[in-house]
Amino acid sequence: MRTLEDLDNPDAAERPSKSQRKRDMHALQEMGAALVELPPERLGRIEMPEDLRAAIREAQRLTRHEARRRQLQYIGRLMRDVDPAPIREALDAANGASAIETARQHRLERLRERLLEDETVLTEIGAAHPGADITRLRQLRRGALHEREAGKPPKSFRELFRLLREIDDE
Repeated sequence: MRTLEDLDNPDAAERPSKSQRKRDMHALQEMGAALVELPPERLGRIEMPEDLRAAIREAQRLTRHEARRRQLQYIGRLMRDVDPAPIREALDAANGASAIETARQHRLERLRERLLEDETVLTEIGAAHPGADITRLRQLRRGALHEREAGKPPKSFRELFRLLREIDDE
C-alpha cells in the first residue's frame, strides 16, 4: 500500500515492495542452499567472495538442523552483497540447465560417438588438446567397443565421456 508520502516521492514507485524484497531474499537463500549441495570440485569452479565460500564450507560441515538453518540464513545475507547472476549461471551449468552447457554436452556426446566409429579422431583430439591423455582415450575406446559387443554395462563408455569432458574443461 502506498502512503501519501510515497505519492509525493517519484523514486518510491521504483522501489520494490517489502514483499518483493522478501521474495528476493528467499531466492538468494535458496541459491545459497543450492551452493551448499554442490560437491567441492564444482563449488571450487564458481567465482565468489572468500567469506561466502567459507560460509558455504561451514554449512556443508553442519548436520544439526537448527545450526544449518541459521547458517543458510547467513549465506543468504552474504549473497545480498554479491551479484547473483554469475552464480546463477554457474549453478545452472553445474546442474546442466543452461543452454550453453546442454549444447556442450551434446557436442561431447557426438565426439564420443565419432571416436568410437573412427580411431583417427584421436589425432584430432591430440591436435586440439596437446595435454590430452591419448593412451587413456584409446584404452577407454577399446573398452567401450568391447562392452557394446558383449552387451555389458557401459562403464568404459561413461568413463570415456568423463575424460572428454575433463579434456574440454582444460
